[in-house]
Amino acid sequence: MAGSFGYEKEHYDLSMKIGALKVFPAIEKASQEVLIVANGISCRTQIEHGTKRKAQHLAEILAARL
Repeated sequence: MAGSFGYEKEHYDLSMKIGALKVFPAIEKASQEVLIVANGISCRTQIEHGTKRKAQHLAEILAARL
């Protein structure tokens, strides 16, 4: 979504189409055991909207392992 760009109504569909080119297919091919890491809130939101998978911030993953 590239920051606020993909959140804007007039850019949302384009943002999702771009995600569908490479990112979404790669995530959909990954097994459910694979952690999806994205540090940006817009990246995590786009991944969830496009794949129904929840991406986590690196800090969340590290904190869970401490």
